[in-house]
Amino acid sequence: MNDTTPAARAAIVYESMFGSTRRVAEAIAEGLRPFASVTVMKVKDAPEVFPDSDLLLIGAPTHVHSLSRPSTRVEAATWGDDPERRLTVEPDAEGIGVREWLETCGDIPARFAAFDTRADMTELFSGSAAAAIDKRLRRLGSHRLLAKHSFLVDKDSVLEAGQLADAREWGRTIGAALRTAAAV
Repeated sequence: MNDTTPAARAAIVYESMFGSTRRVAEAIAEGLRPFASVTVMKVKDAPEVFPDSDLLLIGAPTHVHSLSRPSTRVEAATWGDDPERRLTVEPDAEGIGVREWLETCGDIPARFAAFDTRADMTELFSGSAAAAIDKRLRRLGSHRLLAKHSFLVDKDSVLEAGQLADAREWGRTIGAALRTAAAV
């Protein structure tokens, strides 16, 4: 390994209905890459164990105040049929979600960070998929590297302006925190 190759390894697992959470995951990876080797994957492609990762980041859209369920994914997919919304449903969006995947996980990295996409309103009213992810990962024995982070979407599930820049910056913040944690 040379001086420009990051020593840390991170995996980003995401669930996305209309592409917003996927784009956030990709932007986080951009910000994190100077600090770590990063793999980004859809939840349907995620393994149940991560033996080679130092950090696991998980993101999902907020459905009915928490993580999606099969029924909420089917309902959300019907939005794609509404021509006024101009939404395209992501491939395999109605398949397995983060909620179900977390129930099957075995060994996960010692550190994690959680993120979500949610409506642009106070979390009290919108809820947060990231809060549910955080709780489940701590229950599995992982330790939070940074507090959860929400990226905001409008009423049509389109990312608000500046959210991808915020995601890249959060990726850099995660990288710096990971570097500090590794040095301790």
